[in-house]
Amino acid sequence: MPLTNNPKVSKVLLQLTWIIGGIGFWNAFNSIGSGDVETATQWISGWAIGGVGLLSFIRHAVFHRSDAVRMGWDYGQRNDFQLEVGFANLAWGVVAIVGIFQAWDTQTLGALLLLVGIYMLQAAVLHLLELKEAKNPRYGSKLANLAYAICTFWFAIKALSL
Repeated sequence: MPLTNNPKVSKVLLQLTWIIGGIGFWNAFNSIGSGDVETATQWISGWAIGGVGLLSFIRHAVFHRSDAVRMGWDYGQRNDFQLEVGFANLAWGVVAIVGIFQAWDTQTLGALLLLVGIYMLQAAVLHLLELKEAKNPRYGSKLANLAYAICTFWFAIKALSL
């Protein structure tokens, strides 16, 4: 089985995504615990939005067949929906990385967090609704998506409140 169709490739990319996002959230929660919203926003933006966005682009768009097989969505042909999601991930991932390197202020990064939070919250709700009809439901990934969305949204509110 070529790498592009092998679900193990997208599984490893997903696990790397969780690690990169986890680093961002871990450090952001540590910063927010000290009352440092600005540093927390930078951790979330750089790692949980930038890093996760770039890795998610690779998983959804570059290895779209691998990801489709992993999720049970392989239709035997290119799924443009997978590519669209990957392009969205790339867009906010690049913007987050540019924002960090350009030293954007907390509220500007907060607006990016709000955008991603809104998108991910809607996606998480759709994925939770899928559970009613799923033949092989994956509750863990659905709940992880929901947690990511809620945390991103919460950090956005913190950043925009400054």
